[in-house]
Amino acid sequence: ASRTDPEYIYEILKATIDAGATTVNIPDTVGYATPDEFGDLIEGVFKNVPNIDRAVVSVHCHNDLGLAVANSLEAIKRGARQVEGTINGIGERAGNASLEEIVMAIKTRQDFYNLTTSVDSTQIYKTSRMVSELTGFPVQPNKAIVGSNAFRHSSGLHQDGVIKSPLTFEIMDPRSIGMPASSLVLGKTSGRHGFRERLAELGYTLPEEDFDRAFAAFKELADKKREMTDKDIESLVAEEQRTVSEAYHLDRIQVSCGDRGIPTAAVRLVGPEGQILADAALGTGPVDAVYKAINRLVGVPNELTEFSVKSITEGIDAIGEVQIRIESDGITYTGRGADTDVIVASAKAYMNALNRLLAARKATE
Repeated sequence: ASRTDPEYIYEILKATIDAGATTVNIPDTVGYATPDEFGDLIEGVFKNVPNIDRAVVSVHCHNDLGLAVANSLEAIKRGARQVEGTINGIGERAGNASLEEIVMAIKTRQDFYNLTTSVDSTQIYKTSRMVSELTGFPVQPNKAIVGSNAFRHSSGLHQDGVIKSPLTFEIMDPRSIGMPASSLVLGKTSGRHGFRERLAELGYTLPEEDFDRAFAAFKELADKKREMTDKDIESLVAEEQRTVSEAYHLDRIQVSCGDRGIPTAAVRLVGPEGQILADAALGTGPVDAVYKAINRLVGVPNELTEFSVKSITEGIDAIGEVQIRIESDGITYTGRGADTDVIVASAKAYMNALNRLLAARKATE
């Protein structure tokens, strides 16, 4: 719409509403408009479409010039009452208007917009993390509202002000987006009650069976780390929630590598009938050796098309998350794995993808 003759837009909208439409959408599909231009377009719609009072004006803005949120908010100022956006601003190309930024702008500046939304803002933080986990797209640290640095202060003056009065340097209460603020410090001596309480604060309510598995994984990880962070816990829950039916289970791996030897991996799996399977392989690196050993055991032809690793938490004992994509018969399967050992995380991710592949084949038999 931002590159279309306004008179033609008015004509189309009138005909659409006459045909029974109760919501009409005006998109900036390629993210070309500036706030003033887009606002003028919306204002023109209200002035020149005679039956516009019979429909809700909606907008859909893309972020190619980094103006999707600004354009959406300007449209709201000029009369739009529905906004299409996405959590974390995900979307094709440069993404869509960030839903959480629009919601919190309206909530924080009600004095300016004189409007409210029906969105429960306390679900924003949890939803943002869930979307990030499911899509594999990390939230940039300086992302407005939901970034890990959004409520962090490094300046001594700012820190002193926040301690004395948070509103001095924080225009929003972190709790208003559901960001937990707890004095609970979890570690290897923490029990089930403390772990369950922290899960609840983070917005997770797990069935008892899932909780038992998550707690067992928590205790195992806590033995390796001095202190467990919220990101550690979220990673554990995400690991449990993305578990697929396992035809093959990773039992253990042993890797030997260095700058003067050939990387070697020994892998042991538990097969579909509970049988123990073991093999070893050489590779160009430790991960390559592990994957070759797994392939010899599972025997499912596939091609590794993508491999990425990121640190979920901070510090030398941080959890690393590996995401991979494999292709078989023209179909792509995604796998993820997390561990304080990146080689183990890589093996978990590969097994996760292979089990998805095998489950898909079984479903079509």
